[in-house]
Amino acid sequence: MSIRPTIYSRIDRQAIRVMYEIIYTESVFQDLRELRADKRAKILDSIEEQLTYEPTKATRNKKILVNLVPPWEYIEPIWELRVDEYRAFYDVNEEDASVTVRAIRHKPPHKTTEEIL
Repeated sequence: MSIRPTIYSRIDRQAIRVMYEIIYTESVFQDLRELRADKRAKILDSIEEQLTYEPTKATRNKKILVNLVPPWEYIEPIWELRVDEYRAFYDVNEEDASVTVRAIRHKPPHKTTEEIL
């Protein structure tokens, strides 16, 4: 009787996550140009951290905007990433594994999302 060793394989969850390419539209550069360097850096760092992996996973700071028709070209659905008083609006192309950031807007507490677009 021969004893065969049992081989256990363990998959590292980090290794199988899809990495998304982040694409910024020209209007985002215009939006960022108006901000102080520290705010700009915080927003860009948050975008890279939150959207590189699982950009379509709803969290406390990421959500789908239902029934919103933005003034730019987009792929449905439109997503919003909250970074302090700023909002980054983006859409996701699953086939290309890419995230396109369409706009960044300041959102004071007394304004609605529709008002800041």
